[in-house]
Amino acid sequence: MFKGTATALITPFSDTGVDFEALDKLLDSQVDGGVNALVILGTTGEPATMTKEEKVAVVKFVVSKLKGKLPIIVGAGANSTADAIDNAKLYTSLGADGLLVVTPYYNKCTQGGLVAHYTAVAEATHLPIICYNVPGRTGVNMLPATFAKLVDQVDNIVAIKEASGNMEQIEECIRLTVGKADVISGDDGLTVPVMLMGGTGVISVASNLAPAYVSTMTSHALNGNVKEASSMQLKMLPFVKALFSEVNPIPAKKGAELLGLCNGKLRLPLTEMTEDNAKVLESLLKEFV
Repeated sequence: MFKGTATALITPFSDTGVDFEALDKLLDSQVDGGVNALVILGTTGEPATMTKEEKVAVVKFVVSKLKGKLPIIVGAGANSTADAIDNAKLYTSLGADGLLVVTPYYNKCTQGGLVAHYTAVAEATHLPIICYNVPGRTGVNMLPATFAKLVDQVDNIVAIKEASGNMEQIEECIRLTVGKADVISGDDGLTVPVMLMGGTGVISVASNLAPAYVSTMTSHALNGNVKEASSMQLKMLPFVKALFSEVNPIPAKKGAELLGLCNGKLRLPLTEMTEDNAKVLESLLKEFV
């Protein structure tokens, strides 16, 4: 389930809610692009500005369309352990294949608190859980030893999305859990380096717009085609830079709009991409789509 390319899917919005017609089009583009899995309601999906009813509707829609065709991983994290437990139970009941659980944010916690939090959430579901370490957003850094402890103690904690941006930390995470858990890149700019060190893939923003390109790149890395994978990663770096020139998912949604996949609507506090950055993104899109 956690090998290759998993797209951190954007959520298309209309003026009144979720744009399910556009979501259907996005899902078709992902299947056609050959991705290995989908992550919905992750950071890129803007769950922080969605109602519970909208989230449930999105999960039901994706499960109805793609269950059994692609693994469906649902973002179930919260800064309240009780809320994360409720999310885990709910999305399990709706047919998710796995759960992405971010470290608690804003209120923060110790490494011991992370162990207690993830253990409690994991006990609420039989589904495999991917821990999500993104300290730039949450203010909490899950240390490799903490993830290794969770893997040893909790059967259904099976992977980590590592988005610390710290390659040495990611390597240590791989070293401590090799053969026991998957380490997945959470940064498009580090996908191939992480995979060549033993990581199993990427949860990608870029594959919203270039699913075939990213899927081919990760396939090369998994198959040991180092030269091909490395060349594709280097070629993609300016595109990745443009995708993160403003807060994610602002550029990803602009790119999807430029490709005719959705209208690009964002919810405040996210705002429209600046014209200069959008021009750069548009010029680069042609190379990868």
